[in-house]
Amino acid sequence: MRVILAEDSILLREGLVRLLAEEGHDVVAAVGDGDALVSAVGEHRPDVVVTDVRMPPTHTDEGLRAALEIRRAWPETGVLVLSQYVERRYAVDLLSDDRGRVGYLLKDRVAQVGEFLDALGRVAAGGAAFDPEVVRRLLARTNHLDPLSRLTEREREVLEKMAQGHTNARIAATLHLSRSAVEKHISTIFDKLGLAHVTGFSRRVLAVLRYLQS
Repeated sequence: MRVILAEDSILLREGLVRLLAEEGHDVVAAVGDGDALVSAVGEHRPDVVVTDVRMPPTHTDEGLRAALEIRRAWPETGVLVLSQYVERRYAVDLLSDDRGRVGYLLKDRVAQVGEFLDALGRVAAGGAAFDPEVVRRLLARTNHLDPLSRLTEREREVLEKMAQGHTNARIAATLHLSRSAVEKHISTIFDKLGLAHVTGFSRRVLAVLRYLQS
């Protein structure tokens, strides 16, 4: 696949360039700030972008703003965001996009090369990939009014896998369930969250958003 990297740490950027090249991918550009990222995407039209959230000049949300601009201008380009921390608002923005081709990983996950490459491949292929730790932290709620309190432990596990961007088939394999069992759990989740009769929107995305906003 054709990849553009955006990371202000030269050491990490060059390490990712080498890793992807060794895996047979074509890194068409490697930049260190959000503006350069947007320009590079407009020039090269890659299959997928890997970007840090915090980059120069303010080291706040330049990478995330660039990612959202890329999603608007070139929706066919996958975007995999890397972050040192769990940025709740940013993750919700990405999770709410039901067009696929999006992912959010903690930087620690990059050290798990297989998991990083798997996530990158899923995003480039049109799917979604969300770090399990990001999802766990976002979905942790103690409020007794939380509608998710109605879910069983297994249903919460299924919803967590949905939030990570897994398909029903992959959820079934990961949780050692049949496809039909997964489909029944998802149907029950929709029902318990009041989404059973919703039309015109992605119920999977709405279920995750209910989780995040409770």
